[in-house]
Amino acid sequence: MANLNWKPFIYGGMASIVAEFGTFPIDLTKTRLQVQGQSQYMEVRYRGMFHALFRIGKEEGIKALYSGISPALLRQASYGTIKIGTYNTLKRLFVTHPEDETMVINVFCGVVSGVLSSSLANPTDVVKIRMQAQGSLLQGSMMSNFINIYQTEGTRGLWRGVIPTAQRAAIVVGVELPVYDITKKHLIKSGTMGDTILAHFISSFTCGLAGALASNPVDVVRTRMMNQRVLSGNPMYKGTLDGLMQTWKNEGFFALYKGFWPNWLRLGPWNIIFFITFEQLKKLPL
Repeated sequence: MANLNWKPFIYGGMASIVAEFGTFPIDLTKTRLQVQGQSQYMEVRYRGMFHALFRIGKEEGIKALYSGISPALLRQASYGTIKIGTYNTLKRLFVTHPEDETMVINVFCGVVSGVLSSSLANPTDVVKIRMQAQGSLLQGSMMSNFINIYQTEGTRGLWRGVIPTAQRAAIVVGVELPVYDITKKHLIKSGTMGDTILAHFISSFTCGLAGALASNPVDVVRTRMMNQRVLSGNPMYKGTLDGLMQTWKNEGFFALYKGFWPNWLRLGPWNIIFFITFEQLKKLPL
């Protein structure tokens, strides 16, 4: 551990916070769109991402577009730090030089780092989603909402949806980070371009699209499981597979891709902001 490089941990957390703040309103519309159709949200209030942005801003105020930003930034400070740091550390355990990396190694490292980081950061994700979904209905600060969930639902409430969250993270991180690394490596090796911001932009755009396509169905179920309050009786969804099947059966296959456009339009810019920031931080003479 003496040779552990802490820079990817620090830079990963910093870049994640910058990217999260820049794309948060899009993430909020994705959450609102995904919980539509769930039993307690049967009214179809939003016809799409832009309609949701406009209506939330008009009816609840511009500040409502940042409902849940505090736990979101806290989540990225923990999740992003652990994810990027663990991913880069694991890669160096398998290969010494970046040019020797393979897709198999990168996918494995991505899956492990995604599961570990998302599981540890799950409580912040629960609070963020509750605050996003319920907006002005959920009063109080981030800490008061942490305490409220703990008091009414127990420790399990803070880790509600941890399995689909870890599954989604395994898919997203296991797709996005390897796709970014491999795309960037091939762009540079082909001589098309150097290790420039343009190469980082193309690689991050590609990995954002791949991640959105792969993760959206699990993301819909994860969002709904985290948003359901279980005070007595049985939860609506017993698990990820049950959630997928119920959503498909009751609302159709394409319900699994609810919120896809804001999901992609968030993951795309999020990854572009994140990787360009991360690559620039790596060049600091520290």
